[in-house]
Amino acid sequence: MTAHGASREALASARERLDALTDSTSVDARQLAGELAAVTALLDREVSLRRVLTDPAQAGEAKAELAERLLSGQVSGTTADLVAGLVRSRWSASRDLVDSVEELSNIAELTAAQQAGELDDVEDELFRFGRIVASNTELRAALTERNATGTAKSELLRSLLGGRAKASTERLVERLVTQPRGRSLETGLESLSKLAAERRDRMVAVVTTAVPLSDAHKQRLGAALAKLYGRQMHLNLDVDPEVLGGITVQVGDELINGSIADRIEDASRRMAG
Repeated sequence: MTAHGASREALASARERLDALTDSTSVDARQLAGELAAVTALLDREVSLRRVLTDPAQAGEAKAELAERLLSGQVSGTTADLVAGLVRSRWSASRDLVDSVEELSNIAELTAAQQAGELDDVEDELFRFGRIVASNTELRAALTERNATGTAKSELLRSLLGGRAKASTERLVERLVTQPRGRSLETGLESLSKLAAERRDRMVAVVTTAVPLSDAHKQRLGAALAKLYGRQMHLNLDVDPEVLGGITVQVGDELINGSIADRIEDASRRMAG
């Protein structure tokens, strides 16, 4: 998705909330992905609804309450809260809201694959499927035929991928094929591949501090860790007054003790000037 201005900021905030949710073992990322896909279909179909939910003249809280009422009993509370947070934000265009919900759905599905240790396979399968489609004009025509039903396309995909690809790959491709939303199949597959690569390069740092970190401190520490590891870094924050040295950082199996973490923070402070 290419978002601008307010929409870009709204999506960035929503992605941070999604990361925080899916980092918790109590949240089923796969269920979240499916429910967000259903919300995407609803908003794509109901043009007047998405216009109301993105109307800058309406109070954010009122729009959030409307979204929660509409989704109550249809999706989990986690999904409803995430969508409510989205509609509280300002959007440059109403369609950007739909694009963002869809992107969050795809990220949640890829996160589920990552949690299952299958993300590398899914990324490879998406790439290979894109190559197959590009080299087979008859298959591409069948998957993009406007008059063909979603059921027929789903059955064709199952005959191609069923038992030969990871379940997450099948779901991602099926949603793309049955709900193209005006995109070419190639463009959609390319977007999914980019999201998968981005998710694979993401690392999580568990940061435990004696006192809560300021926003500026979190930004500096995140930037310094990203520079140290050469990859995007997401910080999971915890507060424990008994932490020796004031801070510990764990990235995978590597534990950075307080004194080293302090040096990282000093370095990041110098970087920030």
